[in-house]
Amino acid sequence: MLLAFDSTQQALRAEMLLEYADIEIDIRPTPKEVTAGCALSIEFPSESLLLVKEIILSEQVEIRGIYFKNDDKYVNMEES
Repeated sequence: MLLAFDSTQQALRAEMLLEYADIEIDIRPTPKEVTAGCALSIEFPSESLLLVKEIILSEQVEIRGIYFKNDDKYVNMEES
């Protein structure tokens, strides 16, 4: 799974919060097919999705979207 952001500030804030919650994450460049205002994205395991969503909502982190990979393409969960 992939979290995309519109600002680097929000990406770094999310990184801190998710690491604090002991969620295994990787900071990576935002894939070119994901339209976002920030060049950083956070990759995380799908089994952590509910906890990630809970943290994002409770801490009011501004995100572009949560994406999953389907046939080598990233799909926004809100649009699937």
